[in-house]
Amino acid sequence: MKKQSNLIRRNKGQGMTEYIIIVALIAIAAIAVYQYFGQTVRNQTAAVSQELAGVNGSTSVTAAGTAAAAAATQAGTKDTLSTYGNQAGR
Repeated sequence: MKKQSNLIRRNKGQGMTEYIIIVALIAIAAIAVYQYFGQTVRNQTAAVSQELAGVNGSTSVTAAGTAAAAAATQAGTKDTLSTYGNQAGR
């Protein structure tokens, strides 16, 4: 009886560990996407908030386009792990 309860606990622990690994991988992917497109998203959000406030948001839209082009250029280059480390420190 005791062995069976230990086995059940180990299986639950294994499931939790797998869940944590999956969540960590999703977080790493989200950080990488935000690293490339973060400025674009911030500029687009600024443009939307300016338009909602009744102010012309065209400068933020232009800045978002510029940031998107820079992100696309950067995404096209082959990065190494050391390159990513240098970019994260910006």
